[in-house]
Amino acid sequence: MKRSFPIAVVLAAAFAAIAGCTTASPTVYEGLASAGQLRPNPEDDGGRIPYAYRSNVDWRQYDKMIIDPVTLYRGPDSQFVKMEEKDKLALAAYMQSQFTETLRPRFAIVGAPGPGTLRLRLTLTGAKTTTPVLGPFSHFDVAGGVYNGVQAVRGREGSMTGSVNYAVEIYDAATSRLLNAFVAKQYPNAMNVGATFSALDASKVGIRKGADALLEALR
Repeated sequence: MKRSFPIAVVLAAAFAAIAGCTTASPTVYEGLASAGQLRPNPEDDGGRIPYAYRSNVDWRQYDKMIIDPVTLYRGPDSQFVKMEEKDKLALAAYMQSQFTETLRPRFAIVGAPGPGTLRLRLTLTGAKTTTPVLGPFSHFDVAGGVYNGVQAVRGREGSMTGSVNYAVEIYDAATSRLLNAFVAKQYPNAMNVGATFSALDASKVGIRKGADALLEALR
C-alpha cells in the first residue's frame, strides 16, 4: 500500500493540473480551397463545426460520389498535438476507409465526374492522441469520473482523451462548384472508457462519428 500511494498522488495531481485541457477548436485553415468562403456557423453551439459554408442544394439529385484521397494538412496553422508522422498517416488512411464505407450505401462510389455526382475532399487538419495511463485513469479516478460525467452531459470533450480536427469540402463533380464546406472537431463521449486505452482509438472514434454525421446531412 505504501508503495502505491505516491503513484496515485502523482497521477491525481497530474490529472488535476490538466483536466480542463482540450485541443483547440478548428479554425479557418488558410490552406483550404474553401477558406475564403467559410463563415462562423450560427447553428454550432458546442465547437464541433465552428465555421461552415452552405449553398442552396437538394442532395437528393446526387446519387454518385468521387472521394478524393484524404489530404494531410501541412499548413502552419495545423492543429496536430505532438503527433508522429506515422500516426498522422494512419489516421488519414483510416479516415479514407471509414468515410468511403459509411457513404457507400447512400452513393455509388465512382472515379470520374458525371451527372448527379459529388466530389468529396477531406483534409485531416489536426489530432491529439490519448494521454497514456492518465487517459484511462481519469475515467476511474473519483474526481476524473465526476469531471467526465459533466462533460458527457454537456456533449463536450473528456479529459486527456484524443480527438480529431478535419475539413470537408463538397463539390458538384461536373461543374466544380463548391456546394458545402465546413471544419469540424470530433471526439468520443466523455464517458467512453473503451476509447482511452489506445493512443489513436479516440481519434478513430471521432472519425467514425464524423462520417456518420456527414451521411446524415447528405440524406
